[in-house]
Amino acid sequence: MTSYTGAVDVRPATLADRPTVERLWLMFRHDLSEFRNGGVSQLPNPDGTFRSERVAAAFRDSGEPGDLRVSGDWAPYLFLSGVHPVGFAFVRGIGGPTRILNSFFVVRGARRGGVGMRAVRDVVSRCPGDWEVAFQDVNPGAVAFWRRVGEELAPGEWGEERRPVPGRVGLPPDVWISFRYGGAVER
Repeated sequence: MTSYTGAVDVRPATLADRPTVERLWLMFRHDLSEFRNGGVSQLPNPDGTFRSERVAAAFRDSGEPGDLRVSGDWAPYLFLSGVHPVGFAFVRGIGGPTRILNSFFVVRGARRGGVGMRAVRDVVSRCPGDWEVAFQDVNPGAVAFWRRVGEELAPGEWGEERRPVPGRVGLPPDVWISFRYGGAVER
């Protein structure tokens, strides 16, 4: 099997992109549903959707057609290969001292060829400084990917810790990767 190695264009998502991101969100949540976090199944809602409050938080309508207002310091990004959507990222804490890569997804057909690393590097370069990302130990692909991100973006200077999931007693702690990034990506 050959890995996809095509180019990836990362850009801020607009309100017009929201339906595309919502469909990508379903794929993201479907991928995560295989991991039983604390023994809790991640099944879809009765209508076939998954919880989507992060999509709602990332997209806030300012009232003007096509205008996206960063609300609560969230920013959505869309990853494209030509005209094809290949992923997304939601960042929160844009105005704070530490940005959090809250959700990050690359479609299966574009994985394992460097698309994710190029996309994450592009996203974090837009707001140089301190970054954090959380994932779960039960997801081995995420564990390997985010540790590789830490080492590539902040060689030898990134950290990892486990933190309780707020308001979710009984769930295993999340793993948090922290790093400082000051590089810029040419666009």
